[in-house]
Amino acid sequence: MWYILVPILISLVIFVSLNNRRKFKLPPGPLPLPVLGNLLSIDPVNPHLSLTTLSRSYSGICGLRLGSVYTVLLTDPKLVRQAFAKDAFTGRAPLYLTHGIMKGYGIVCAEGDHWREQRKFVSSTLKTLGMMKHGSRREKLEERMTHYISQLLEKLTGTDPIQGVDPLESLHHCLGNLINDLVFGKVYGEDDETWKWLRYLQEDGVKHIGIAGPLNFLPFLRHLPKYKKLMKFLLDGKLKTHEVYKEIIQSHQEGKDSMRNDSFLSAFAEEIERRVSSNEELGSFTDQQFYHLLADLYGAGVDTTMTTVRWLLLYLAAYPEDQEKIHEEMVESLGEREVTLEDRGRLLYLEACICEAQRIRSVVPLGIPHGTKEDTKLGGFDIPKGSMVVPFQWAMHMDERYFEDPEVFRPSRFISEEGLRRHEAFLPFLTGKRMCVGDELARWILFLFTGRIIQKFRISVPEGETVDFVGDCGITLVPKPHKLVFLER
Repeated sequence: MWYILVPILISLVIFVSLNNRRKFKLPPGPLPLPVLGNLLSIDPVNPHLSLTTLSRSYSGICGLRLGSVYTVLLTDPKLVRQAFAKDAFTGRAPLYLTHGIMKGYGIVCAEGDHWREQRKFVSSTLKTLGMMKHGSRREKLEERMTHYISQLLEKLTGTDPIQGVDPLESLHHCLGNLINDLVFGKVYGEDDETWKWLRYLQEDGVKHIGIAGPLNFLPFLRHLPKYKKLMKFLLDGKLKTHEVYKEIIQSHQEGKDSMRNDSFLSAFAEEIERRVSSNEELGSFTDQQFYHLLADLYGAGVDTTMTTVRWLLLYLAAYPEDQEKIHEEMVESLGEREVTLEDRGRLLYLEACICEAQRIRSVVPLGIPHGTKEDTKLGGFDIPKGSMVVPFQWAMHMDERYFEDPEVFRPSRFISEEGLRRHEAFLPFLTGKRMCVGDELARWILFLFTGRIIQKFRISVPEGETVDFVGDCGITLVPKPHKLVFLER
């Protein structure tokens, strides 16, 4: 009987899909299969590559059915800017994992008034911590950054001059502690068991969410043993992390551990105390929001920035002529003085190399998906309420219409006679109402960390080793494990 029903079901799905496209002028796209939709068109190992191939058949906008989620891929930067400037596109994608695990808390998965209140808080706190053009607060923030950069340089000094060392562990510890300092007002020793566990959980959590991706579109998979185990790992990890955060918050309130009072944690706690003392509504300032926000700030602050530094070091090791151009520019502009934030306008080639690393290996290749809060229109097409809208960074950054020879590492494409060139298709922090709230902090960290490393070391690939630029794709696209040689200049 099944061999009769299956063709009928397929025909019915195709008929419904065609009818919907007539009823609504949906973006063009391939016909979906029953239940699965277009999921089989996606390579689970390299989804950004297979989706790029698929999207090239359409002009800037493509509609897909991924399981239960209607999805719109945007590969035209003008359409991305138009969409994300509208309130209708400020929702989050209706994904099972993010909604099921995060439940709308934090800032990454928050929506509506909750998101607006928390984004305003994060933006205000960043300024309080020193994210400003001038002033003593900015100087103190730079001092905090350079403290951890000095630790990193010390760790890389004296490493094996032949076999090299994988910089991941040292980067994760030093850059991670910078973010710990800013988010929690607390840092860890390298061998601290809690810190080891938090680093492990962050690395493995990103991988597991990538593996669990199909659950986002086919929630019934949660009943299968493989996905039950993954869900248990993710949920248990979240609960254990929140217990750690709860202890840190209590330590701060009790004045233990000599914790700093200039951090996101202290700012959030002070806002709760202020609202309670003045009999104001707590609004989104709840315990669950506290834990989820700390997790978002730490995870987003470490993962994407650290991965960008890793890609840049790898490319500069493989392209020593670009590395030497940066160093020559430093010697000419700074002499023996160490790199500071005031040098951002002077070290143009360094900034161009950072931009090129962000372009050629988009850390979040599919961008951060948005969701439509209402029926809306874009590019002459209807976008239904509840759609997932993907600003496809990889496809834009690797499109030869915007970037000639996109697979070539060519920092000069970001340099013009006026200075750093801005490309409309270059969107490393996305754009619009939900663009990365910490984009300027990330730029500062990237500039100081990579600048100081290149100023002190000549970086190379160990003799006989080949460089893998493919990477591993989960939520983020990260380099495969590799070693680099750091020789003092």
